[in-house]
Amino acid sequence: MMTDPATILERVHREDYGRLVATLIRALDGDFGAAEEVVQEAFAAALAQWPREGVPREPAAWLMRAARNKAVDRVRRGARLDARVGELEVVARIEQALAPLPDGAEWQAVPDDSLRLLFTCCHPALSSESQVALALRCLCGLTTEEIARAFLVSPATLAQRLVRAQRKIRTARIPYVVPAPDALAERTESVLHTLYLVFSEGYAATDGPELLRVDLCEEALRLARWARSLLPRDAEVASLRALMLLHHARRRARVAADGGLVLLDRQDRALWDQGQMAEGLTELEAALAMGARGAYTVQAAIAALHAQAPRAEDTDWAQIASLYERLCVLTPGPVVALNHAAAVAMARGPEHGLALVDDLEASGRLADYHLLPAARADLLRRLGRKEEAVEAYRRALAWVRTAPERHFLEARLRELGVE
Repeated sequence: MMTDPATILERVHREDYGRLVATLIRALDGDFGAAEEVVQEAFAAALAQWPREGVPREPAAWLMRAARNKAVDRVRRGARLDARVGELEVVARIEQALAPLPDGAEWQAVPDDSLRLLFTCCHPALSSESQVALALRCLCGLTTEEIARAFLVSPATLAQRLVRAQRKIRTARIPYVVPAPDALAERTESVLHTLYLVFSEGYAATDGPELLRVDLCEEALRLARWARSLLPRDAEVASLRALMLLHHARRRARVAADGGLVLLDRQDRALWDQGQMAEGLTELEAALAMGARGAYTVQAAIAALHAQAPRAEDTDWAQIASLYERLCVLTPGPVVALNHAAAVAMARGPEHGLALVDDLEASGRLADYHLLPAARADLLRRLGRKEEAVEAYRRALAWVRTAPERHFLEARLRELGVE
């Protein structure tokens, strides 16, 4: 049982940070910056007190009480003597929104708070890049560095983007609400893109000791289920949920007992969650029946082909390569192109995939992206070009940021006789 205060606090931060912030934003009348600050102050207080006083029975409830008290203190400190009535009104609103919890009581997030935060972040007054970055920061608690890597920009650029987005919300007085049904459509694309990136960071973390962040995957799935209920006739919502379910169903098979990465062709398919697989396939069928033809539908169809293959060698790689070719048209980009090259290698042979990878490398569009040299190394290994493969694996190791992927690449080098 986990008892180390720092470890428990890290887990609570992963699982509850976004929900705490979402609740505080509602209590503080939509003030994103103040909400984040009081939640961060609550975590800092926990880091100082828990080692001395012990970890509370309900850590999230303790943090909510601390954040609530800090929010009230902030209002009282900032109030002028001639603004006492306003101060009392704000304090009353905070206390009403965040009723004190008795010691030991469990705090439960209000589901609508996360939806309010998601849709507020995706308001059309914000740029598309700001929408997603703000949601990843406030809703999921990702660090500026993690989000910057997802956007392939510098942390400084990303930090400026977040500041501008929060300022825009304040100055434009963007309401902290789930929009009315007739206003949902204009935010759907941004909401889905945000959920996709949240899930992607959980499915393949960009940094840290673990390959998976199951908490992020499940948060994205939870929000996608709500979005599906709000927009039952939106085919792309159904497609995205199908994609998430089909990928998340493989989570137990993707990580070895020692925490290492297990590639799809070596996964024990008995570990796949058949219930989630079936639900994902049902969602995909529903999306297709509604006429879905977008990028999430294509990706879900690729995941479905993997799910339906009884063995790795039964996978229909020719159809998968064709679907990736379609995806390159719908969402052109270097990462999609790399996935297409890998599928071509499986369908037509490693030499065909290597030609595409070499063209992509020559373009310089994936500089410092470890999966490019890793993919190239694998194709060279399969072609028997050992020395070139070793060099490519070493380049991938220089750029990789997660421990499981690093161990996988090191194991590949050992298989080639390199220690």
